[in-house]
Parts: sequence; C-alpha cells; structure tokens
Amino acid sequence: MKTDELVAMLASGATAIEANTLQRRYATALGWGAFGATLIMAIKLGVRSDLAEAILLPVFWVKLAFPATLFAAALLAATRLSRPGMPLGHVAAGIAAPIVAMWLLAVAALITAAPEELDGLIFGRTWTSCLSNIPTISVPLFVASLWAMKGLAPTRLTLAGSAAGLLAGAGGALVYALNCPEMAAPFIAIWYMLSMLIPTVLGAILGPWLLRW
Repeated sequence: MKTDELVAMLASGATAIEANTLQRRYATALGWGAFGATLIMAIKLGVRSDLAEAILLPVFWVKLAFPATLFAAALLAATRLSRPGMPLGHVAAGIAAPIVAMWLLAVAALITAAPEELDGLIFGRTWTSCLSNIPTISVPLFVASLWAMKGLAPTRLTLAGSAAGLLAGAGGALVYALNCPEMAAPFIAIWYMLSMLIPTVLGAILGPWLLRW
C-alpha cells in the first residue's frame, strides 16, 4: 500500500473531537473528586465546632485563600498539560505567588512574635494530623484528576502527574481547612504546603506510568 493511500485510509476513519471535551471531563472529575473528599472529611473529622465564629475572622479567609489560589493555578497547569503542545505560560508564577505571599505572612508573624510563642505558631497543636489528613482527604481528587488527564493526551507525563497531585492536594487542603483549628500563618505556610507536596510528588512519580497512552 502506498503512503498516500494509507494516509487517506486513516483519515477516512477520523471523527471530530468535541471542543468542550476537556472542560466536561475536568468538571466531571472535580465534581466527583470534591464530593469524595468532602465525604471523607465529614465521616473522619467533621467541621470545626466554632466555624460560625471562625468565618468572621480575616485570618480564616487567608487560610482558605492559600489552597484555593493554588487549586486554581494547579487546575490551569493540569488542563494545559493534558493536551500536547500547549504552552504553560505564566502557570509557574501563578503557583509561586500564593506560596511566596503565605511565606511573607509567616515570616512577618515570626519576626513580631515573642520567643515563647514561636513553637505554637510553627507547630500549633495538630501538625501531625495535618500531614496525614490532607493527603487522605485528597485521594478522591487525586484519582479523579488522573482519570481526567488519562482520557486526554498528556505528553509531559511527570509534569502532568505533579500538576494533578497539586490540584488534588490543594483541593484536599481547602476541604480540610473547614475542620482545622489552626490559624497561624507559619503553621499554614509549613504544614499545609508540606501536606500538599505529598500528592504532588506522588503524582510526579506515578504520572509516567498511569498517564501513558
């Protein structure tokens, strides 16, 4: 068979791909992933008992804004990495910005704190719980994000896997924040970040195997 005949034969079986496939796939994945994460949190932990009072405090919204902005940046990275050839643009800056902002707040809090307050600002009362609960809550989002990517055409598999992991970790941290009693910026900057890095690193490791197509 001649080359031009082979190309014609393959082209004749091609079908158009719906323009909104990526959006629909991620909406489905994140919807189910968020439901699963919320269910795990509700069964395992529940929301904090003083939530009605906490939402009146600016620091509570700063704590929510940190994983929320990382979630948005990670979603942008994940959707771009789901398709071959799509440039990342300013995604790295979008991920770095909330991290830098949170660390600046943390440094300011540590500089102005009395020496006897430092341990409480850094470790709080629940740092070990944070390191285990956020990755656990993020599992449904992790699976869902990888499923969304797998059905598309990622080519930079390590980066794609890490973006899916960060997306899941940030979503898990956002859900966990409704239970977590900690408010100190150093605690959030350190332990929330480390907790979100666990699924991020796991995604980078598993991406080349799970996202291969």
